[in-house]
Amino acid sequence: MNQPLSLQIELQPQDNERLANLCGPLDEHLRLLEVRLGIEINNRGGQFQLIGEAPLVQAGARLIESLYAQTEHSALDREQLHLALGELDQELPALIEQSDKPERPEVLIKTKRGLVRARGANQKDYLHRVLRHDINFGVGPAGTGKTYLAVACAIDALERDQVRRIVLVRPAVEAGERLGFLPGDLAQKIDPYLRPLYDALYEMLGFERVAKLIERNVIEVAPLAYMRGRTLNESFIILDEAQNTTPEQMKMFLTRLGFSSTAVITGDLSQTDLPRGQKSGLRQSIEILKDVEGISFTFFNARDVVRHPLVQRVVHAYDEFDRQQGREHHPG
Repeated sequence: MNQPLSLQIELQPQDNERLANLCGPLDEHLRLLEVRLGIEINNRGGQFQLIGEAPLVQAGARLIESLYAQTEHSALDREQLHLALGELDQELPALIEQSDKPERPEVLIKTKRGLVRARGANQKDYLHRVLRHDINFGVGPAGTGKTYLAVACAIDALERDQVRRIVLVRPAVEAGERLGFLPGDLAQKIDPYLRPLYDALYEMLGFERVAKLIERNVIEVAPLAYMRGRTLNESFIILDEAQNTTPEQMKMFLTRLGFSSTAVITGDLSQTDLPRGQKSGLRQSIEILKDVEGISFTFFNARDVVRHPLVQRVVHAYDEFDRQQGREHHPG
């Protein structure tokens, strides 16, 4: 599936108090649903739009309608939401297997340090799409491989002379710091924000090779603001942490694409560092571009996280702690 499913639902009867309870403070409940299901959820009043892989969108719509029905009789809290999502997790593998999504052959990317291969169906689809589309979106939580695999594809394209350079771009908005107040030249100012991209490059090419390619400007590092007015031909461009772009910045970035170039935009909609009330350019672009031919979308979810096995146990322990805390604060 190259195009995501967009599904509209309307909750009835519309009740502002119940809708606020469903969405949670600052839409906290909706953001949790997005991360667990790997979909995007937008709402205006009782109108909800869900975007993502078909079985996950349909399951999300049913869950939202079910949770809204619960709010008629009792307030929805975080513990109830976790329990509902836990039940849904049991059903999702069967739902995904029943979808008409074709099985794709494995893609192997050869780098100087070894082979990079997809882990799981979503990563496999992501690699296929990046290799076949000029603009690609990878959306989901940290640890799902969306940035790492984008860097692997960029190196592969460079090694096979499909592109002349790799351009790494990231909005520098974390922690509210302004580049002008950070010490050093431009590269030193932006380096901390691009550390995950550098780590992937070092792992696949080695430190010395990366340093030489940067020195020759074959690998270029640039803050998003410095992309304005440019046209990037024969380039592989990665925009990381795209949830921190404004709508204007995202439009500017997408229109930088030149001939024989590929762009990969990665981000986590649950980790936006923009000022409160400022809409994410990543979120808006999914709404606007979902039906545009030639643009691919891959939505990762919590089940796609690939980390050390202990991480799974850590996550489980924290989930169990949250449930216990919920019981203590909401005795039944």
